This record gives sequence, C-alpha cells and structure tokens, in this order.
Amino acid sequence: MSQPPRVMLISALAQSPGPAMDAIREEWPEASAHNLIDDSLAADYAALGEITDDIYERFLTLGRYAAASSDGRAPTQGILFTCSAFRPAIEKVKADLDIPVITPNEGAFDEALRLCRDKPEGGRIGLLLTFQGSVAPLVAEINAMADAMGQAHPTVVPALAAGALEALQAGDGDRHDALSAAAAATLPPVDVIVVGQFSMARAVPLVRTLRSEPILTTPHMAVRKIRRLIEEAERLTGPEPSN
Repeated sequence: MSQPPRVMLISALAQSPGPAMDAIREEWPEASAHNLIDDSLAADYAALGEITDDIYERFLTLGRYAAASSDGRAPTQGILFTCSAFRPAIEKVKADLDIPVITPNEGAFDEALRLCRDKPEGGRIGLLLTFQGSVAPLVAEINAMADAMGQAHPTVVPALAAGALEALQAGDGDRHDALSAAAAATLPPVDVIVVGQFSMARAVPLVRTLRSEPILTTPHMAVRKIRRLIEEAERLTGPEPSN
C-alpha cells in the first residue's frame, strides 16, 4: 500500500500552523503534514520594510530543508507556505524545487477570481488582513493571477484589523476575532471576501454573522490546491512505492 502523502507547512508566524493543520484534517485527513516555523521572519520583515537578500536566502534554505525531509518511506511531495507577505521569496522557492510549492493565498485567489470572472470591471474582492505588510504583495499577487487567467484586474478593497494580530499573539483570541469582524463590517459591498491570513481563519464564523458575501478562508483553499497538485503529479509519475 502506498504511503500517506507527505506535506510540509512553512510558517513565519507562530499562530499560522494551527489553522493550517485544522484545514489539513478537514480537507485532506489522509495527508501526513509537518511544520517548520521561523517566527522571526515576520518581525524581521516588519523591521526591515522589505524582503532583503538575506530573507530570500532564508526562504530558499527553509524550502530545501523541507523538500529534503523524509521518514525513510515517503519523501516530501509538496510544500505549503502559510506566510502571506512573502510571495516573491516563495516564488524563488518554487523555481528552485521540482515538487509543488504554493503560496498561502493562491488557492483562495483562484476561487475569488473565478467568482469575479463575469462581473463588471473585473469585480470587487474584499481582503481582510491583520498585517499591514501583506496588503501590497497580496494585491500584486491577485493582479498577477488575473493577468495569467486573462481577466481584468478586480478592484481589491483591503480592510485591516488593527491590533488583532497583537491580541492573538497575547493569547486573547476573542479580541482578535472581534476586531477582525469589526474590520470586515467596514467593507463596502463586494463580490467575495478573502480572509487573507491563516491566523485569521478562527474569526470567520463571527465575520459570517455580519456579511452576506461568499467568504473564502486561505487555509482551506490552500489545502485543496496543494492536494490537487500533488494528486496530479502522482497520476503523472505513479505513487511512491512502499518498502
């Protein structure tokens, strides 16, 4: 019998693996998922204000380490990054490795763009965040994906839940959720809302009480996409043999 598919999750926030593992259990319980965490990355990026050469190298190191890990039976078959502000660094990891590697948001953005495909002027996407540094790279990612799909750029309306991440890091999940919902309430009408950070997924039930639009969580959509890519690769190459 073939081994469970081995997936490595790489995080830059200590609060991200929990939602990611919850999504794995719900969307792909057969997978064998493991975590690498460097929670200095988000703080260093915030202090530096940009993705420096050193941060690029750290991502390549993390990606290569994750790809090389194995229990002696199953190699790593895919990598899911959970850190939404680092797409350019993740793209370098994609180019460096020959296994599926995805950004945390591309699964949700795929679906959001699909929902906006036939909307006037590219549609409107609400983007709910707790980290200011994620806004520009995520808008750029959405536009790049729209270009690749041959769609007009949607209007992206960000809403920042100021103080929510700090509340979560301090252990106050209820305040995090309340601040996230309050930020969502400030959005104008949109075609779809993307909860743009893994650590925010816990706030979605409260957000849904305030909004009628479709709401996409990045962990669940990311797991669906990495599963699809790995299963497609298996169909092309055949499953890994068991010992």
